[in-house]
Amino acid sequence: MPLHDIPLTTLAGEPTTLADLPGRAYLIVNVASKCGLTPQYRVLEELHERYADRGFSVVGFPCNQFGGQEPGTAEEIETFCSTTYGVTFPMMSKIDVNGDDRHPLYAELAATPDKDGAAGDVQWNFEKFLVDGQGAVVARFRPGTTPDDPELTAAVEKVLSD
Repeated sequence: MPLHDIPLTTLAGEPTTLADLPGRAYLIVNVASKCGLTPQYRVLEELHERYADRGFSVVGFPCNQFGGQEPGTAEEIETFCSTTYGVTFPMMSKIDVNGDDRHPLYAELAATPDKDGAAGDVQWNFEKFLVDGQGAVVARFRPGTTPDDPELTAAVEKVLSD
């Protein structure tokens, strides 16, 4: 099944797909509210705002699989993201990104290698996958790569210019 057609659920509990979301290219990120990398939310929002008018959107997927760092309810996650970091990009319901209950979207994403050629399980919170307008995963960025990293922004620019 193409990535754009995989069923998703918004943080508000509404069914959706990537095809239903605004934009034609996406940076898919597993997020957490109580992680040392949580300040990346601010830079993700800046990236989202910078490229939104060109057809780009960040899409957040809360995940509690790494150190229990996303324990909140959907309402708590939404409140935290909007009040602490001003998040306006789409947020999906909490999911598993690894293991037997891995969400189908992440089953597809995890097969994508990073720049060093390593595919497989998501390493930690804030791992990023860049998806182009045709639904192909074109890049994988590990958690330590910040959303304003020149390599990441260059990849976004390339996807939006294709």
